Amino acid sequence: MADLLWDDVECFFDLDSMGSLPDVRVPDASVEDWQAVLDLVAEKGWKCQYSEGELVLPVPRAETVLSRPADAERPDLRVWPTTDVLAIFRFHTADEVDFDVDLRELQGQERLDVLCGFLREIGRRLGKLVLMDPEGDSGHPVIGFDVRADRVVLLADPQVR
Repeated sequence: MADLLWDDVECFFDLDSMGSLPDVRVPDASVEDWQAVLDLVAEKGWKCQYSEGELVLPVPRAETVLSRPADAERPDLRVWPTTDVLAIFRFHTADEVDFDVDLRELQGQERLDVLCGFLREIGRRLGKLVLMDPEGDSGHPVIGFDVRADRVVLLADPQVR
């Protein structure tokens, strides 16, 4: 059974109202949580690519990435949970795991199921909420992994958007 049905959440995947790259985040995180995400990516065998600017490097430990000087090239980790769905982790701060997904890749029930599965894997591993906000509108999540429900749930009223 799907966590969410496309017909119920389609409005939250609209590029005009959500932006093309909504913000996905795990609040109240730590360096250990970041490392758990890196370990999860490796364990699941998801294709990934770590880079600092244009330089592609092996995936380092989380504490190494998060302790880089403020003026250093911004690192990112590109993760493909499936061949045609990409998540880009940004490493802005240790206290929030943050990444972007591209709504153009997440149209329809099949792709929604991939996203829900990805959020569920991260949420279960960390035992924490995983929230998706409209692009640039942090603090107003529309869907997210709920630890108690152990599934991705609707967090906003589709009629409000």
